Amino acid sequence: MNDDIILVDIFDSEIGHTDKDDAHRRGLLHRAFSVFVIHDGRMLIQKRSRDKYHSGGLWTNACCSHPREGESLDQAVPRRMREELGFSSRAEELFSFVYRHVFSDGLVEYEFDHVFLADYDGEYVLNRDEAEDAAWIALDELAEDLRIHPERYTVWFQTAAPKVLGIIKANAHTD
Repeated sequence: MNDDIILVDIFDSEIGHTDKDDAHRRGLLHRAFSVFVIHDGRMLIQKRSRDKYHSGGLWTNACCSHPREGESLDQAVPRRMREELGFSSRAEELFSFVYRHVFSDGLVEYEFDHVFLADYDGEYVLNRDEAEDAAWIALDELAEDLRIHPERYTVWFQTAAPKVLGIIKANAHTD
């Protein structure tokens, strides 16, 4: 399969493809996804490898990536969960959003990010090229740490996590 990522317009319609480095150097809007993994009032978060091209050493959701050219989100999400975490679990799409951020080195993250939620309670095996650490954190503790120390987290996590936490909280009250 081609490793190019999918370029999109602001409505998430595919308009082309390019390699990941080109998209981030030129600030091209592209399709991405973020998977949040929860179980029993806790969320699995990962600390990105310091060798990542941006946001190294910051905490973020359990898995995030880009579908490849010719690959659907339904194919990409379980593939990437296996590659990053050593497991795959059913994930439901919650919402999507667009964000743009220019990093100090000039790279630009401009993504149409699809946010997924999975419930998983098992072993994980970190891909050390992607993450240097992972931890289960209580949802209330995560919310408080995001409020007090947002600089510890990736820019997309700072946007998506409060929405995910709000959905989880709302669903807990309807169960």
